[in-house]
Order: sequence, then structure tokens, then C-alpha cells
Amino acid sequence: MVFIMNPEAILKKGLNEIGLSCSQGQINAFMTYLSELKKWNRTYNLTALKTDGDIIIKHFLDSLLYLRAIPSGSFKIADVGSGAGFPGIPLKIVCPEIEITLIEPSWKKSAFLRHIVRVLGLKGIGVLESRLEDIGKTYEKTYDVILSRATFKIKDFLKRACPYIKEGGRLVLSKGPRFSEETKMVDAVEKVLKLELPFIEVGMNRLPAQRNLVVLKC
Repeated sequence: MVFIMNPEAILKKGLNEIGLSCSQGQINAFMTYLSELKKWNRTYNLTALKTDGDIIIKHFLDSLLYLRAIPSGSFKIADVGSGAGFPGIPLKIVCPEIEITLIEPSWKKSAFLRHIVRVLGLKGIGVLESRLEDIGKTYEKTYDVILSRATFKIKDFLKRACPYIKEGGRLVLSKGPRFSEETKMVDAVEKVLKLELPFIEVGMNRLPAQRNLVVLKC
């Protein structure tokens, strides 16, 4: 007989394994997020991941690994190419004190972002339906941290993001396993965090993932 964990149990186990704790209200917010994402995904194809376990581990928990790369406290973050809200919305649920701008050029994904922000009642979070380089001078030197799970070359990300970062701020970019050659060619690399998501039994499957976070200074 195969024991299949329910979504809330998967989330709680994963949070425990990456050293985070959430209130029941925050857990409920994640469950609402999961439900709304799956509902919208049937029409708008917001993510290739379909199962509860995949979404929770490879989106929710993966997004929370970014906490290892950003300073604690109140500050302003931009999430570039936010898609269906990753990593920005999970970070906002867990750290309500931070201010976040979700930057996403796709109208259907931006519509979902505005919807889920409203449904979850999140404050101090905005959605810009735009590419990063098109958001304008209003946002220059605005953010303490700019991060992205989207696919960027390091040099390209630096060129696009640096105008919008405050002095002393940091950029955090997710990279795949073959990132080392890129980092050798860029002086702005401050550090690379090699992080792993926990192995969690979900039915017959074990869902491992590794995340390389490259921290850059402008």
C-alpha cells in the first residue's frame, strides 16, 4: 500500500527540512495559492508542473531557498520574470515585512499575479506588466535586491538590472549546473550558493532538486 501525503503535509515536511517554520495562516495562504494556481493553469498554462507535490517542492520550497541569499529585515525586492509568482509570492507569504515588485511581461501571468495578490490579501506588493529594461527611470536605484528564476546570462542580467539597484544592493540569479564558466568571466560575482531541496516521498516518487544561486554586486 502506498501512502500519499496530502499537500499541507508535504509543505510542512519540506519547510521543516529546509529549516523554516510558518504559522497556520501562512500554511493556509500557500494552500490557497496552490488551489488558485491549479485552477488558472487549466486555462492559461502558467506552469508545466501539474501535481501538488511538484508545485510545492519545485516552486514553493524552491522559492524559499532564496532567503539564504538575501538579507533579513525590511527592504525592497524586485522579482524579474516572476511568471506565476516565483519566487516573489512565497517570499512575501513567509516575510510579510518586505516590499516586492513582481515584474512579468506576459499579460496572462500578470493577470494571475494581480488575482492571487488580491485573493491572499497581500500588502506591500505590486505587479508590473513589463520587461525589466522597460520599467523606466521611475524605478532607478529603487531596489535593495533584484532576483530572478528566469533564464538570463549573467552579463545580460547585470546590464538590465544594475540601473535599478541601490548602492550596496545585490542581484540574485538562479543558474543551472553548468554555470561555472559564466562566473569566471564576470568580476561582479560575490558568491555562489549551492542549495538542495529535501527529498520528500510523494507517492511512489522522490523529488530532489538543486538550486545554484549566484549573488552579484553591481
